[in-house]
Amino acid sequence: MQIGCRGTMRTAWPLLLVATALLSTSAERGRRTCRFPAVFNFGDSNSDTGGFWAAFPAQQGPFGMTYFGRPAGRASDGRLVIDFIAQAMGLPLLSPYLQSIGSDYRHGANFATLASTALLPNTSVFVTGTSPFSLGIQLNQMKEFRNRVLASKGNNGQLPGSEILGDALYTIDIGQNDFTSNLGSLGVESVKRSLPSVVSQISWTIQDLYSSIGARSFMVFNMAPVGCYPAFLAGLPRDSKDLDEFGCVKSYNGGVTYYNQLLNDSLAEVRKKVQDASVVYVDKHAVTLELFQHPTAHGLKHGARACCGYGGGTYNFDRDVYCGDSKVVNGEAATAGACADPQNYVSWDGIHATEAANSRIAYAVISGSYSYPPFDLSKLCSP
Repeated sequence: MQIGCRGTMRTAWPLLLVATALLSTSAERGRRTCRFPAVFNFGDSNSDTGGFWAAFPAQQGPFGMTYFGRPAGRASDGRLVIDFIAQAMGLPLLSPYLQSIGSDYRHGANFATLASTALLPNTSVFVTGTSPFSLGIQLNQMKEFRNRVLASKGNNGQLPGSEILGDALYTIDIGQNDFTSNLGSLGVESVKRSLPSVVSQISWTIQDLYSSIGARSFMVFNMAPVGCYPAFLAGLPRDSKDLDEFGCVKSYNGGVTYYNQLLNDSLAEVRKKVQDASVVYVDKHAVTLELFQHPTAHGLKHGARACCGYGGGTYNFDRDVYCGDSKVVNGEAATAGACADPQNYVSWDGIHATEAANSRIAYAVISGSYSYPPFDLSKLCSP
């Protein structure tokens, strides 16, 4: 099957009204009953709700300003897609597995950490920019979590009952760092050669969760169009002829499309092996690409321009002065601060999405319009 959205996002947009109703008030969310009593998430910074900063405390600056009013361990000004999904299901925001203080795991846990890769990284995060908490490590953490749940026998007030493990929704959103971490040094064609291994790791993880944990419901997110990210438009060498009509890098997005097709094909094979499980492919790429290409059609103003950055210009991104940082540049103090209106931006910091963009992506995901097989979360919950 050729991947992609069934119809354009603008024609599917009315379907999102159903999901919007699910995200109304916290009181209504608290009364909602959903098929899934818990969510277990695996991933990178696109779904990290505080794991990386629990392990390496340092987050500061304007992160979290829109929703939390302070840095909240997320690479955004507010909530992530996984936050909106949890809230739509009437669940609390997921506690990071690595967070030792204030966590509540009765409704799931988040194993995602910023800079994580699907494949095992070679060296330290401080050398390569990739996290030590790769997908294999996150899987092992889930198995240890399972062991603690079984050992507690329901007597630990911060842990779920063992029955939740089989009934929970398992979400996987990883692979972007495997693709982007070597783009500058190797180029897109060399990076593409490693992508089958990335996809194999994700597919193997699903099968391991199925057999060892009893997981039966999976949502697997594909990769967003990194060729539209301000960080890669401003920070990596490229040929101006390699830009499409929307200003995105064609070769990068072509590599992403190749990866997404590999992932979709691999998940089709996984379904044959776990026939009593639901393995859903989520086309985050189509939704995000639409936001970058037509931001004003969805109530936004800026596509490939960072809200939080330094340098101004088309992209407002400087790889040496990242969001929240203050440095001396050419003898003068430089600070990468946030814009006053993140609700008008797709990109928060040049790499990650704003809460405004995340909410729109989440609505599309919840509606099931961008999933294969169709997976309408809004119909799995009742007031």
